[in-house]
Amino acid sequence: MRSEDMLDLEEDDDLEVFSKNPSLADGSPASSCVPNSRGSMVNQYHPEDQEAAGVHTRDTFITVDHPESHVTAIETFIVYRVLTRTTREDFDSSECEVHRRYQDFLWLKGKLEEAHPTLIVHPLPEKFVMKGLVERFNEDFIESRRRALQLFLSKTADHPLLSRSPPLKLFLSEPDLTAHKKQGPSFLSRVGDSVRAVANSVRGLKSRPEEFVAMQEYADDFSNKMASLDKITQRIIKEQNEYLDELRQYGPIYTQWAGLEAELSEPLRGVASCVDHCGRETEEQVGHLADVLEPALHQYLLCADTLKTVLRRRDNIQAESEAKNDALTSWSSSKKVDHETLKEEAACLEERVQNANAALRGDWSRWEGGMRTDLKSALVATAHKNVEYYEKCLAVWETFLMSQRSAPGQEDRREEGC
Repeated sequence: MRSEDMLDLEEDDDLEVFSKNPSLADGSPASSCVPNSRGSMVNQYHPEDQEAAGVHTRDTFITVDHPESHVTAIETFIVYRVLTRTTREDFDSSECEVHRRYQDFLWLKGKLEEAHPTLIVHPLPEKFVMKGLVERFNEDFIESRRRALQLFLSKTADHPLLSRSPPLKLFLSEPDLTAHKKQGPSFLSRVGDSVRAVANSVRGLKSRPEEFVAMQEYADDFSNKMASLDKITQRIIKEQNEYLDELRQYGPIYTQWAGLEAELSEPLRGVASCVDHCGRETEEQVGHLADVLEPALHQYLLCADTLKTVLRRRDNIQAESEAKNDALTSWSSSKKVDHETLKEEAACLEERVQNANAALRGDWSRWEGGMRTDLKSALVATAHKNVEYYEKCLAVWETFLMSQRSAPGQEDRREEGC
C-alpha cells in the first residue's frame, strides 16, 4: 500500500474503515478486568515468542488482537482488544482485558511524554484514512497497524521507567478512560506551554553540551539513512510484486504452447512448472520483506523523528533555565520580582536541566541497544530468507535440467531408429 492512497487525518480522528459490520455498536461495555484463570490466555499468549526476542525479565506481557469495526451514528472506527498478563502487585488482577481505539493509544503516548519529556517513547504508527481501497488491502493495513500498536506497548512495557508509569497501568486495566482523559491540562495551559516552547526555540541556546550536539548530529544522519532505506525497500517490494504479476502470466503461456507442440510438450510443461514454483517462492519472499524488513526500517524512521523531538524538549528546558539565570543576573531592587523567589526558580530550573540531561543520557544508551538488536534481527532474518529463496529457485531449475538430460545410450538408440 502506497502513501498516495492515504490521507492524513486530523489530530482527533481515528482510522476509518468503511465496513458495514456494526459489531459492538450498541453501547455495551467494551472492556473488563477478567478473573485469574490458567487457561484464559491459551492461544493468545506465547511466552516463547517474547523470549526469542531476548526478553527474559519482563513482568508484563501484552497482546493486541481482535480488531473490530465499530459503527456509530457519526463514525466508523477500529477497536482492538488489549490483553495483559502481569506478575506486578500493583495490578488488581494478573490478567486484564480492555478494548482500545487509536485515540486511546495517542492519549497514552501523550501522557508518557508529558511525564517524561526527555525519555524516548516508542512511536505509534501514523494515522491514515484509506480511500477507495479493496477489502483485502483494508485487512492488510489493519493487521500492520495491530502489529505496530502491539510493538508500541511491548516497548513501553520493557522500559524500566515507562513500564511503571501510572498512565500505562490505567491504559491496560481501566475499562473506561473517558474520565481520566478529562483530567489533562487545560487548553490555556497547553497553549502556554506551546508559546514558551516557541519562545525558547527562537531565543536559542548559549551553548549546547557536546554530548547532545553529537546526539543531534547522529539523529539527523540516522534519519536520512532510515528514510533512504525505507524508500528503497518499498520500491523493491513494489518491483518484486510487479515481477510476481509477470510470472503469473508467464507460466500459463508455456502450458498453452505445450498443447500445440507435441515434440516440445514435455519441456514446455516443465518450464511452466518451474515458473509456477518460483512464483510461489517469490510471493513468500516479498511477503517476508513487507512483514519483517520494511516495518523494522519504517519504525526506526519514526524513531528518528522522536529523537529529534526529545532533543528539542531538552534544549527548551535548558533555554528556559538560561533565560531565568539572565533575569537573575540583571535583577535590580527596583524590579517587582522578589530576588529570593527568582533564585529559587533559577535553582529549580537548573535542577530540571540536570535531571533532563541524565534521563536522556541514560535512555539514549538503552534505545541504541534496542535499535541495534531490532535491526540486526530483521537484517539477519531477511538474509536467511533470501538464501532460502534463491536456493529453492535454483533447485527447481536444476531439477528441470536433470530431467532434460538424456540417459546414457538414449541418443544412440534415437539415431539408430532414424
